[in-house]
Amino acid sequence: MNKFVPLLLLAGLSGAVSAKLPALTDEAKAKAAEAAAKTTWSGKADIFLLCKSQDAVAASYYKSAAASGKPTKPAATTAPCADAGAFVYTPAEPVVAKPIEAAGAHSPTPTAASPPNGKQPDAVINPVKKP
Repeated sequence: MNKFVPLLLLAGLSGAVSAKLPALTDEAKAKAAEAAAKTTWSGKADIFLLCKSQDAVAASYYKSAAASGKPTKPAATTAPCADAGAFVYTPAEPVVAKPIEAAGAHSPTPTAASPPNGKQPDAVINPVKKP
């Protein structure tokens, strides 16, 4: 019995911890979007620095190999290092939903004026073709 008391307390507290959080404000959403953009830029900048350091190591290797007379194979051709530039954040314009009338959700005018249904049964309009 004593073994289960801590587990029951832990289960009871986990319900309180998982309470629903309030929705994010527009300011918090904008700050999160900016943080995501900065993280993306930071990754690109890190890739650029890694590329430059790899180029420097390869150049140093070829220089030392040539000085010692070791045979080397030509370096594999890769894309040039792309500089990420300075971080510039431009917030996205808020997306405004179109009203239903402008979204094209309604029937076209000819169909609305004369609907495709009528009083004739389908068997008269589309008779069954016998083989």
